[in-house]
Amino acid sequence: MGVIERLAKASDRFYDRMRSGDAASVATAEPTGSVDDLEGREYCVLVSYRKNGQPIPSPLWFGVADGKVYFQTSPDGFKVKRIRNNPDVLVAPCTTRGKPLGPPFAGKARVLDDSEAAVAEQAIKSNYGLGRRIYTAFSGRVPNVYVEVTPT
Repeated sequence: MGVIERLAKASDRFYDRMRSGDAASVATAEPTGSVDDLEGREYCVLVSYRKNGQPIPSPLWFGVADGKVYFQTSPDGFKVKRIRNNPDVLVAPCTTRGKPLGPPFAGKARVLDDSEAAVAEQAIKSNYGLGRRIYTAFSGRVPNVYVEVTPT
């Protein structure tokens, strides 16, 4: 594992420790929100589920295009494993630490093929501009996959 990959994993662990305790409340909230609630927001909290049904909230950067939410994550991370096991997710706008700022909406998540990555990257890039370019300049060598969430 290279230096960049170790730094990325350390960053993930740091943000996991800093996550708001309120992030878990998304899992029990009534899914009355919509993709439109993410407009103007920089973070959303994604709730995916372990095999035993336990909800796991994850605040993340995202982009929206054609009514779908896109985000990028590690291909061998737990989020991807949970989504492949159970594509049902909840998504809500949140703060950097995951504190919900509105009700969630229900959706189905799927890991995108490499051929679909350009649409997802453009959606994310359009939400962050310069910040996204700086982030990818430092993390560009870390393998990632894109995930699409379609509201249900």
